[in-house]
Amino acid sequence: MNPKTLWSYDFTVITAGSFVSLVGSTLSNFALSLVVLDYTGSTFLYMLFNVAFRLPMLVCPVLAGPWLDRASRKKVIYSLDFLSAGIYFLIFLLLQNGWFSYTVLLLGSLVIGVVNSVYGVAYESFYPNLIPEGQFAKAYSVASLLEQAAFLTAPLAAVLYEWLGSAAALFAANAASFLIAACFEVTICYQEGHLADAGGDGGGKGSAQFKRDFLEGMAYIRDEKGLLCIVLYFTASSVVGSAEQLQLPYFLNHPQRFAAWPVAAATLYAVLANCAEAGRLAGGLVQYKARIPARRKFDVALCVYAAIGLLSGTVLFLPVPLMAANFFLQGVLGMTSYNIRIAATQSYVPDGKRARFNGAFQMFTALGGIAGSLLVGALAEGLPERFLLAASNALALAAVYAFIYRGREHVKKVYNREV
Repeated sequence: MNPKTLWSYDFTVITAGSFVSLVGSTLSNFALSLVVLDYTGSTFLYMLFNVAFRLPMLVCPVLAGPWLDRASRKKVIYSLDFLSAGIYFLIFLLLQNGWFSYTVLLLGSLVIGVVNSVYGVAYESFYPNLIPEGQFAKAYSVASLLEQAAFLTAPLAAVLYEWLGSAAALFAANAASFLIAACFEVTICYQEGHLADAGGDGGGKGSAQFKRDFLEGMAYIRDEKGLLCIVLYFTASSVVGSAEQLQLPYFLNHPQRFAAWPVAAATLYAVLANCAEAGRLAGGLVQYKARIPARRKFDVALCVYAAIGLLSGTVLFLPVPLMAANFFLQGVLGMTSYNIRIAATQSYVPDGKRARFNGAFQMFTALGGIAGSLLVGALAEGLPERFLLAASNALALAAVYAFIYRGREHVKKVYNREV
């Protein structure tokens, strides 16, 4: 096999499997958000539901990291996909019988959050090993392209939910997608080199080893100033980015502002949100075909971070056609930001420490997201959604200055590399 070929069997399987499961998750998760809003009629309960999903990310990723640096990440990936298939099939059975309980679905969201938290660390740590040297930027462009293509199915979820009057069928499709993905992931051939360095496939040597691995991972991030600045910025960005969850409630709470459009407010929002996904798709295509010069990656990232804050803070004040353009541009810029950050950090961090870094990154960003969701959800009970979104993005711009611009000499060492 040509080592420079991106589309090896293993890379094709992991890419196709993630795409199939993402399509199912997009359909069911968007529909479930509508179910919660319809049954509760409360923005706070809707935000609390999102918090339950994120809550495990406070603990699970950072605890999973040391373990996954000593365990088979491939086995964890396909095992959790099999488990997810079972969970979503159970939700399908409950909704199919017309049964609904906000409390039980809240607990279900918590369980799914645990699974996704561990899965995310395993996948992000395993995926780079299937990429040939020099193909990181192109590989992550492919991953982001397919991810955005999957997200473009969100309006279909809104249409099917209104047409069927239930989200049950969407959960059945999601269960099937996870089952298909897991069956293919079992066949991946890659032999995990970090297992030999860690001393086998047992996942560690007790609590003392786990503690040493955990502390070593935290010290690594602390000592790598560039990575530390990136983690701090994206943590702050997660806090203020939680205000974007107010976009859907804004459309549902003010349908009169969109009465001129011949679709329901929820469907209109899904279409507009898809403009962002279309933008990410376009941005991914550009990233796949063209390379940003290594010496310019930091400069591009800095401008993109600032521009996203300005666009996101103003989007709800615009008429619908300009909203569509705004969302599209946010998508293009967001994909550029993502590709620079993910390709740089995953190629920079050694394989033996990658799960610990990814676990810590997910924990800190989840902490920011949960804090932001609780704060914004509470404030949204008495303050306008548009005001909160604008104020949050003003803080996002401050974070760009504090962590990325002021830490530029360190961040450049991570970003400005050929990968």
